[in-house]
Amino acid sequence: MSGVPATAIYGTGGYVPAKKLTNDDFIRFLDTSDEWITTRTGIKERRIAAPEEATSDLCVPAARQAIENAQIPPDEIDMIIVGTITPDHFFPSASCLVQQKLGLTAREIPCFDVSAACSGFIYALSTARAYVAAGMARNVLVIGAEILSRLLDYTDRTTCILFGDGAGAVVVGPQRQNGPSHRILSTSLHADGGGADMLMIPAGGSRRPTTHATVDERLHYVRLDGREVFRFGVTKVCEIISRLMKEHNLTASDIGAIVPHQANIRIIESAADRLNLPLDLFITNIAKYGNTSSASVPIALDEASRAGRLPKGKPIIMLAFGAGMTWSSAVIEW
Repeated sequence: MSGVPATAIYGTGGYVPAKKLTNDDFIRFLDTSDEWITTRTGIKERRIAAPEEATSDLCVPAARQAIENAQIPPDEIDMIIVGTITPDHFFPSASCLVQQKLGLTAREIPCFDVSAACSGFIYALSTARAYVAAGMARNVLVIGAEILSRLLDYTDRTTCILFGDGAGAVVVGPQRQNGPSHRILSTSLHADGGGADMLMIPAGGSRRPTTHATVDERLHYVRLDGREVFRFGVTKVCEIISRLMKEHNLTASDIGAIVPHQANIRIIESAADRLNLPLDLFITNIAKYGNTSSASVPIALDEASRAGRLPKGKPIIMLAFGAGMTWSSAVIEW
């Protein structure tokens, strides 16, 4: 989208549930250990939604933080996009429920969800950018949120240790002439449906509707080919960063920070090593939250911003990859 009118992020927010599930908690019912999980994933704990919490409930505090941080009244939001694969219901969309919970129904603004798994937030961000650039929206609330803990087979140690719950949000609008804003320099979205069976939930949709048999076969839980997904992740992270550095004429010293999807610390370490980039350039919080899918990038972005880890005036690279297979990126001048 080169040449589009300038758009920017001008508010961030994040929310994670209170309950922590530590590696030691898994020892009670799985053949595993803190050392086994930590060395293979970098995860020490993850947050788990309370029984009464649904995905839209996680979205709301993150959204309120982002709107407050953007310094605009809530009723100036004129579109809501939620990236999620764990909406409260098949329909209505999580975004419609967020609209209602934020008290924004009076203006009848458009609301819709984006399903791109772990790439969902950047897919939604790029969509918001396009609407703002086209003059079809002015202040878009973009949220990445998941409750993956309810889609995990807790007898399968290869998947259940990886994921957690949370939400992150930003407000996207036209580049401001005055006041703080973070210009979106580029976004890029990609997919290869040939890898769809690498990471999926086999049943529950129109291909294999829910039956007693699918429930008995535990087909409503996340299934992944860990080795192939790991290989895919390292490859795409390296490709994305290399391409963006070339397209934006960046050296390592030019980059303010890299905010990657928090899938596995070894993917991030491998990419840093292959690209000869310092590991401390990468923003990571996987030890605290695990893989929160579409929420991982906006949660990490919000935490890094509030901690002062995003240097002003420098480009920030955000990137993600996930089921589909999908991958996505954005470059933000912070």
